[in-house]
Amino acid sequence: MQAAVFHGSGRPLVIGDVPRPVPGPGDALVKVSACGFCHTDLHYLDHGVATGKTPPLILGHEISGTVEELGPGSSMRSVGDRVLVPSVLPCGSCDYCRSGRGNICPYLKMPGNHLDGGFAEYVRVPARDLVPLPVGLDLARSAVIADALTTPYHAVVRRARVQSGEWVVIVGCGGVGINAVQFAVAAGANVIAVDLRPEKREAARRLGACETLDPTEHPDLGREVRKRSGGGADVALEVVGKPETASMALSTLRRGGRLCVVGYSDSVVPIPLHRLMFFEYEIIGSLGCRPVDYPRVIEMVRQGKVSLDAVVTATLPLARIGEAAEDLRNGRGFRTLLVPWT
Repeated sequence: MQAAVFHGSGRPLVIGDVPRPVPGPGDALVKVSACGFCHTDLHYLDHGVATGKTPPLILGHEISGTVEELGPGSSMRSVGDRVLVPSVLPCGSCDYCRSGRGNICPYLKMPGNHLDGGFAEYVRVPARDLVPLPVGLDLARSAVIADALTTPYHAVVRRARVQSGEWVVIVGCGGVGINAVQFAVAAGANVIAVDLRPEKREAARRLGACETLDPTEHPDLGREVRKRSGGGADVALEVVGKPETASMALSTLRRGGRLCVVGYSDSVVPIPLHRLMFFEYEIIGSLGCRPVDYPRVIEMVRQGKVSLDAVVTATLPLARIGEAAEDLRNGRGFRTLLVPWT
């Protein structure tokens, strides 16, 4: 089969023939319809972030497709099922999984990280983890649900606990942040979207943000947010992964506010402890999405409460995956889908 193979950070992905996976006991072989190109893939390619599996490895963790073949004992799904492959696959039996927090399972596996992912014609995953997709949803575009939608859903709804009528600042309106806008608006919040790029601010406004801000025009972003919101944000979501944007998001909070960190960074961020203590701020981390919430996000898409069309800004054949990486490096678009079958 054709696949884009990762050989190490600083090296280009190599398109070529690799052996087609054979499903083992409990496995499903999924014929990939599409796989989204995410910033996490760029971290492996450009920034030296280590993968769980030593390269060579097939990247890609936003995957949709159809079940092509089932291994022995794989009774959870049927051949021909339209499915979504979750971006994290928890063990299902540890204390975290049993308490409903499988997204932070210490034994979880991630396609395109711990095992071969979706930048290929086929991917092998445990059949029990596959999530059915309704016939009415576009199969290829639904790939972005696996991370670009479920991750901000978890951040907005489960971790930041956004409520109707609250003021919510979202710092960074890329492929995940733009969907944090969608879910915060769906929750009834008043959203202030912050991004450097005018086209992303405009997209946030089209998706329901009541205010958009360019941080270069407002050196004291916290003051500007307090002016526009009547005192500051109840919730700020940082969806970039940089110390300066984390500090920026924290500065926008009103007393008792909640900062939810969604962006990845291995940097150390200085925290003004006196403000944290005196104003009773909460700082919350958010990783991926609980398995139980995938069907809920899919249903929101099916009902039109959140849009896939706003997220998928390009579709390319797998052979042009280098263009997808370059677009992401330059901040162009939200999500590019790679389609292995032409």
